[in-house]
Amino acid sequence: MQDGAPGAREPKKVFIKTYGCQMNVYDSQRMGDALASEGFRATERQEEADLILLNTCHIREKAAEKIYSELGRIRLLKAERARQGKGLNVAVAGCVAQAEGREIIERASVVDLVIGPQTYHRLPEALRRVGRGERVVDTDYAVENKFDHLPKADRQATRRRGVAAFLTVQEGCDKFCTFCVVPYTRGSEVSRAPDAILAEARELAEAGVVELTLLGQNVNAWEGEAEGRHLGLGGLLHRLAGISGIRRLRYTTSHPRDMGDDLIAAHRDLDMLMPYLHLPVQSGSDRILKAMNRRHKADDYLRLVERIRQARPGIAMSGDFIVGFPGETEADFADTLRVVSEVGYASAFSFKYSPRPGTPAADLGEQVPEEVKTERLDRLQALIRAQASGFMDSLVGTEMDVLVEKDGRYPHQSVGRSPYLQPVVLAKSAGAVGDIVRVSISRAGPNALIAAGGEPEAVALKTVA
Repeated sequence: MQDGAPGAREPKKVFIKTYGCQMNVYDSQRMGDALASEGFRATERQEEADLILLNTCHIREKAAEKIYSELGRIRLLKAERARQGKGLNVAVAGCVAQAEGREIIERASVVDLVIGPQTYHRLPEALRRVGRGERVVDTDYAVENKFDHLPKADRQATRRRGVAAFLTVQEGCDKFCTFCVVPYTRGSEVSRAPDAILAEARELAEAGVVELTLLGQNVNAWEGEAEGRHLGLGGLLHRLAGISGIRRLRYTTSHPRDMGDDLIAAHRDLDMLMPYLHLPVQSGSDRILKAMNRRHKADDYLRLVERIRQARPGIAMSGDFIVGFPGETEADFADTLRVVSEVGYASAFSFKYSPRPGTPAADLGEQVPEEVKTERLDRLQALIRAQASGFMDSLVGTEMDVLVEKDGRYPHQSVGRSPYLQPVVLAKSAGAVGDIVRVSISRAGPNALIAAGGEPEAVALKTVA
């Protein structure tokens, strides 16, 4: 019986809320695909959902507490649905699910299912168990490869997501930085097979995807075998570049120790590999880097950046910084400012250190006072903002290729993406969604570039003329 026919059953609806990184965005999409194969349709409204799924992140301070606060609000909604004689299932997925496990079920009675990032391919079966009255916790690391058990994404669903897509190629991390929970929530480094990656990339291209961003907790640690030869990420990028329809490639997030010669050469040789690289350093102090177990020194990082820029002049750099790691002195912090000044970032993410339970750094002495961390972060972010603003200003008057992604705020506008990842507001007449068009940048705002013809006042000026 078709939906909409007399007597047809109303399709189940799922609301998915995603926290954190791009990989969680990808995971949410794949969970949505798995649920679609079970008859669920996506909704943007919690109050009409039959299933609410929170895909969580554990990387920031008090991440778990934020989830419990959200679950408190959902508890009220579930009670209201019950008064209406309607059911509502609640699932917690992702890294908080992996870290907290059964504690979530014990602490939040509203939750029916807790499922980890390595087992979400078992989501439909877990929901069937919930339907039989169980409260399910599935956070054991799966023996099977989850990607082999996920349904293919519906082509129409992929098209609705847009012309740029994420594709996970690697998961987990073996670096064990002392501040980081990833090895404990995502497990050790695992690389997807090249054939599986290429097959998924082709499916995305056939659905209209133009730009691919390869994802991994430590994406440049990816390795595989193809035609009897060992491949690094650079080799994989070359193979992806040969897929018809794919015109732009990116990847994130990388570790400096895994930035091999093949990957640097790919930045030199592949025009479709965008000139933007996110390469976290975390600190400019060798003493703090050692305490973080980063296993590189500040000068190693600076030399690496120099090699990358020799291979790809004009590449824009992005980074991550932690301020106030235990034992950080003013001299250590000055070393971080020195690295930022020498590199010159187009953008960067910076945070105050906060202890993650279960990580070695959480047990270190010499915790930096909160007011000191705040003051240092303010200084660091002021320098990063100045560099980012200078980079944006340097693009005014230049021409660049922009991928048109969606309609703009005004009828005459579209919004696209620059090679350096910034939003670009351009004239709708420049091209359709999915086109890569050449535009001239007329000005820079704090968060976006404006191309000639895309200015908000452009229509008024045209009318007056």
